[in-house]
Amino acid sequence: MEMFHLRYFVAVAENLSFSKAARQLHMATSPLSQRVRDLERDLGSVLFERDSHHVQLTDAGAALLPIAKDVLGLFDDIPWRLREAISPQRAIVYIGIPPGLHSSMRQRLRSFEDRCAAECDIKRWPSGSDDLLAGVQRGELAMALVHLPVHAEGIEVFELMREPLGAVLPAAEFGARSSVSLAELVDYTYVSPAPRMLPAYYGELLVRLEAAGIHRRITLDTGDYGSTSELVANGSAFSISMLDPESGMHKHRSENTVVLPFEDFDPSLATGLIWRRDRAESQPDLRRLIDEATRALR
Repeated sequence: MEMFHLRYFVAVAENLSFSKAARQLHMATSPLSQRVRDLERDLGSVLFERDSHHVQLTDAGAALLPIAKDVLGLFDDIPWRLREAISPQRAIVYIGIPPGLHSSMRQRLRSFEDRCAAECDIKRWPSGSDDLLAGVQRGELAMALVHLPVHAEGIEVFELMREPLGAVLPAAEFGARSSVSLAELVDYTYVSPAPRMLPAYYGELLVRLEAAGIHRRITLDTGDYGSTSELVANGSAFSISMLDPESGMHKHRSENTVVLPFEDFDPSLATGLIWRRDRAESQPDLRRLIDEATRALR
């Protein structure tokens, strides 16, 4: 039994779905299922009841879940515990930063860093929201700014701001418009970057687009938002992004696209601060830093 066996087991147990757990772990379903069977063989216990439609924990699986989480928590805490044990007196605190952070939030972040300069060095760690959540869970990041929603056991969430979203459209077709309806986009193709780059909220947007009759879709393998804009500029396609010209995402736009509000849809993307509850409770210095962050960033 290896540590990754426990990590795979926990992912399936929390999702009660091999396919969802595989997407979360960025792997195929078949090898994930095989690794779980390997773990069951090593432990001599069946951990899941499976059929073609449902996955449920057995009594053995339910008993193993809290044990596996405790073991993984101790294992994942090794890097930051080691850094604390051997680090110089001046602390270094890592905070996760998602792509497309609004310019006003970046200004608040700089203010927060200045306030903390006498106490510690704040280091930014850029990545997608899912990876940042994982970094906080593993203890590699003290806290992270992420795009919401985030639902994870032991993780505290403090919402900081909401940004309205609009349709990114070809300027040649919509350059003279001030808004657009979903009904007008039924024959257009929705283009999005790689799923790993998108906040979880974009899954809810897909449901809304489907309900509006928008079924054509292109999902890019790359996380380059510039590629999305290039495809939209070609015509007969659209994407969804922040409306505010001060948004950090606007640097990915081109002169051949426009961003318009929806007439019949009011989507918005929330940004929040997350941290591990147990670390904040056990480390007074971190608790003070989190309190300062929530004051400075909201």
